[in-house]
Amino acid sequence: MPVYMIIEIKVMDNELYTRYVEKVPEIVKKHGGRYLVRRGKVIPMFGNWNPERIVLIEFETEEQLRNCFNSSEYLKIAPFRENSTITKAVIVNG
Repeated sequence: MPVYMIIEIKVMDNELYTRYVEKVPEIVKKHGGRYLVRRGKVIPMFGNWNPERIVLIEFETEEQLRNCFNSSEYLKIAPFRENSTITKAVIVNG
């Protein structure tokens, strides 16, 4: 059963965030992840939720997802995201 990571991102520093975006897809792919949404237009529907950016990544297992975001390659670039965005993320089992 697939597992999904849903990420809400508000970019505070475009230059630093671009450095992150240039490197992260290769790491996600290496760990079996597949982007389903990266740059789509966000259209609010219910409630007061109007995120700037949503990213949706699919993995075959939660273990793959956790291995990806705990890997040394990812941890090396994570500060680019941490210092350039306000990020919220959840894992959803499919």
